[in-house]
Amino acid sequence: MRTSIITIVFLFLALVNHAEELKSPNGLFSMQFEVKNGTPTYALQRDGQAVIKESKLGLELKDTESLLNGFTVEKVEYTTFDETWKPVWGEVKEIRNHYNEMAVTLDQTETSRQMIIRFRLFNDGLGFRYEFPEQPNLAYFVIKEERTQFAMTGDHKAFWIPGDYDTQEYDYTTSKLSEIRGLMKQAVTPNASQTPFSDTGVQTALMMKTDDGLYINLHEAALVEYACMHLNLDDKNMVFESFLTPDAQGNKGYMQAPCFTPWRTVIASDKAGDILLSHITLNLNEPCAIEDTSWIKPVKYIGVWWEMITGKSSWAYADVPSVQLGKTDFSKLKPNGKHAANNEHVKAYIDFAAEHGFDAVLVEGWNEGWEDWFGKSKDYVFDFVTPYPDFDVKALNAYAKSKGVRIMMHHETSGSVRNYERHLDKAYQFMVDNGYNSVKSGYVGDIIPRGETHYGQWMVNHYLYAIQKAADYKIMVNAHEAVRPTGLCRTYPNLIGNESARGTEYESFGGSKPDHTTILPFTRLVGGPMDYTPGIFQTDVSAYNPDNDSYVRTTIARQLALYVTMYSPLQMAADLPETYKKHMDAFQFIKDVPVDWDETLVLEAEPGDFITYARKEKGADNWFVGRTNDETSRVSKIAFDFLTPGKKYVATVYSDQKDAHYKDNPQAYEIKKYVVTSKSKLTQTCAPGGGYAISIMEATKDELKGLRKL
Repeated sequence: MRTSIITIVFLFLALVNHAEELKSPNGLFSMQFEVKNGTPTYALQRDGQAVIKESKLGLELKDTESLLNGFTVEKVEYTTFDETWKPVWGEVKEIRNHYNEMAVTLDQTETSRQMIIRFRLFNDGLGFRYEFPEQPNLAYFVIKEERTQFAMTGDHKAFWIPGDYDTQEYDYTTSKLSEIRGLMKQAVTPNASQTPFSDTGVQTALMMKTDDGLYINLHEAALVEYACMHLNLDDKNMVFESFLTPDAQGNKGYMQAPCFTPWRTVIASDKAGDILLSHITLNLNEPCAIEDTSWIKPVKYIGVWWEMITGKSSWAYADVPSVQLGKTDFSKLKPNGKHAANNEHVKAYIDFAAEHGFDAVLVEGWNEGWEDWFGKSKDYVFDFVTPYPDFDVKALNAYAKSKGVRIMMHHETSGSVRNYERHLDKAYQFMVDNGYNSVKSGYVGDIIPRGETHYGQWMVNHYLYAIQKAADYKIMVNAHEAVRPTGLCRTYPNLIGNESARGTEYESFGGSKPDHTTILPFTRLVGGPMDYTPGIFQTDVSAYNPDNDSYVRTTIARQLALYVTMYSPLQMAADLPETYKKHMDAFQFIKDVPVDWDETLVLEAEPGDFITYARKEKGADNWFVGRTNDETSRVSKIAFDFLTPGKKYVATVYSDQKDAHYKDNPQAYEIKKYVVTSKSKLTQTCAPGGGYAISIMEATKDELKGLRKL
């Protein structure tokens, strides 16, 4: 790691306030801070163009004077910071963390309280947070609301999902800011009990595009011991204001100085691809807190999962009207014949994983209690260590070990978080004792105790506690239904995946719009990788369950592309082995594509329309390209100038056939091989809901023989 720091301090008389300016290291961004009539304000420009107009800062407190006004500037500190660090896993082998910082210490004269606002301006955007130093008049306080503003310069095009305290599993809506209020009620709500908190409230990361072509992204980084931030829009003045997730009492946060808030982030560029390549979110998090990371490895896996999602199989072992935890003897119950997590079936998955080079097999429905949890008792809790009679933990893990494969644990908490915390040590030790080193955790359902929500401060604290506790046992975590990521995987790289958005499972629950995967990298993935679970080849769900008429809005070629465009160190081949065996030529790409990278490029990008990534395999001179396309047929044109000059490669192109379409011809794909160099170019048609994937491999002279040059 290479680091340099330079600090300059300016002191001011308490009553003297004037505008302070901060510039990014390359001078492209500039930010102004000023206290106006006692209220802190800031504004941001990029290359002379306004990104954020003058916006107010501060917090409203409960039962005491708020931190909104009455401020004067005590001092301003300027710092330059420059380091290069290496992630444990990631999209690139090293990341530069280079910014100029301005820390403004504010005095609230009448209350004798202090607040620091720390700004960090990078070459691609801004991060800022509130800090509360130790002081006699501000020790313990309750946040009523954070009042951070982001004043827009116009009626921008936005890609948004409704504000919600319990889910992010929405399809994205694309509209003008002024249209959000009218469209909010039309947004598809994943669960009837979950409704938007306001008619203009949206979730971050929020992606926007101005009329003159500036791309803007609003989000937060390092969400720790604080409530998740939403944004409320004043659509008359086009001003967003932060809106924190409340707890059961309606309070937004409990703070004890010294403390600080998460970072609020603004990423902006005139190129859409720059938003995708920004590392601001990671850089605003603390360095890795785990001393020995040798046990943290990217994972490519298959799983006993999609067959239950489609309804072909069941999580539950038996069909019974009701059971009571610890009182039901499952060995005396008649199996329902659909339980997927049984010994022979899991062995078949292990065999398939071993044959094709996968690291792990996820098995859901292995433990007692699923009968009661599905609609019988909303208060049901699991114990995480008691398998069904047809799932032999020790025998299966021994079998997997003999094949060079791991089984991935599944912990469904059913929203009973205190129960999970009581069992965590026992559950993690059970994993260690039985050869598991990774877990998929789930938080489906209302949070118990009642009144808490998935994104409040209480649950944010729990998610981090579970990750930290897992690190003690050298366990990697893939958290589903948790709060959206904010870059914490830098500090805790054993957090190898999250869901926290509308994933592939919704393709079996009615589907997602074809443009969904052209938006997620600009929104959800800004905070960290997603366990999207791609690789569905049988797009007609009724083929698995005649009672389910859903279909996956994609072509097979695009499903391959998702392994490149939807970044994650945790990638699943989500379909059934029986289906992959029918398409082994296309399945080859899933076998070949890595899950860890040295370099990442964006070749084409437009949110809501298309994205084309190129990524270089970790430790090798192999490249992989993925293109995901919306519902409109488009032509992609890319150059291979990222390849090593003077070197020849074999490019295998997995693309849509001419008549492919996500609705009526999704399995129409073709595979062609070419010799390519750094001078090669490709023009490729992408079907509606389609795309393409390319593996570009180092090759010998014999492998190049007989191939046409592209």
